[in-house]
Amino acid sequence: MFSILLCAGLIISVFLLISLLYVKLTLGVCKCSKHLVGKVVIITGANSGIGYETAKDLAHRGARVILACRNEQRGLTAQNNIIADTGNQDIHYRQLDLASLSSVRNFAEDILKNEKRLDVLINNAGIYATKCTKTVDGHLLDLQSNHLGPFLLTNLLLPLLKKTGSSRIVNVSSIAHKYGKLDVNDLNMEKQPYSGGAAYANSKLCNVLMTAELSQQLKGHDVTANSLHPGVIDTDIIPNREKILMKLLSLLFKPYFKTKWEGAQTSIYLAVSPEVQGVSGYYYSDCQQKSTSKLAQDRNLARRLWEVSEKLVKIN
Repeated sequence: MFSILLCAGLIISVFLLISLLYVKLTLGVCKCSKHLVGKVVIITGANSGIGYETAKDLAHRGARVILACRNEQRGLTAQNNIIADTGNQDIHYRQLDLASLSSVRNFAEDILKNEKRLDVLINNAGIYATKCTKTVDGHLLDLQSNHLGPFLLTNLLLPLLKKTGSSRIVNVSSIAHKYGKLDVNDLNMEKQPYSGGAAYANSKLCNVLMTAELSQQLKGHDVTANSLHPGVIDTDIIPNREKILMKLLSLLFKPYFKTKWEGAQTSIYLAVSPEVQGVSGYYYSDCQQKSTSKLAQDRNLARRLWEVSEKLVKIN
């Protein structure tokens, strides 16, 4: 019996080691060393996680980086840390709360008034809610923070992106979009039981669908839009990590998680690499094009979602 258990243990250990090696060897890293001096970049949720790592990398490249964050103290701390780490003084915090459409409009108004160009917009901020919470605008917190807020922001900044030319829109989605079962007539999940996991998956599916439709509308303009899965990352996006089960899972699978730096690589790749110059409407992971779910490829669904989203955020 002991020998059987020992053999089983060795087999499992070898399997886990091979799996870990596979994860690390297939990791996508942006190898482009392109400088961004004179370029302007906006990154939402840039005060922590992969947003912070993305901002720091683009700051190293010389870009003017605008950290669009909800929390002022954390935003200013991130600004100061990035300046200290990179020596780039052109790093700026601007208040943006995606859970408030008026905050999105105020932010966009400030950008359009004070910035002469916008080369890269990275819609990075995202949440994973565990309760059915509504925003001041009456939308699900997860839906608005992950989709409707970025949707409105992108639309409001499109004139500046188009004016700049050769500009890029990068939408951070997730492989979780493949579990989304979107009903565009019930985006707020009022006709079905609320589930944090389902709401998150649906919002990430919205990201991919929005990107696909946006790329169609941008044809004829020198602006691209792509979405991505950053990987499974050891971040604080799930608020219940203090629970025993989540702690155990984190400890067990942490070696397979990407670091925040590793998770930022595809965002950076889509923002700077000449390999994706003029490439639009695709979904990436590990700096490579990947397939999406069948729902994410539904052109009619993408168009319908766009129309419903326009009505919800009250834009033409």
